[in-house]
Amino acid sequence: MANKYYVGQTEDVDRRLNQHNNHTFKTYTSRFPGEWKLIHQESVTTRSEALKREKGLKSGNGREFIKTIIPT
Repeated sequence: MANKYYVGQTEDVDRRLNQHNNHTFKTYTSRFPGEWKLIHQESVTTRSEALKREKGLKSGNGREFIKTIIPT
């Protein structure tokens, strides 16, 4: 999937990735053909930490960080 990335949080990464690739949900990821691939994963202790990190990654600085870790 070129030029598209998804930032989210879940307790089960494999299950969530399968849901996106099978278009289980009619959301952002279901609008694009092709396979979504995991390129980065982080672990935190609590859901509130995960939500805070997700929000940070969706900010301007977070998007810049994402660009540095996406393989080219």
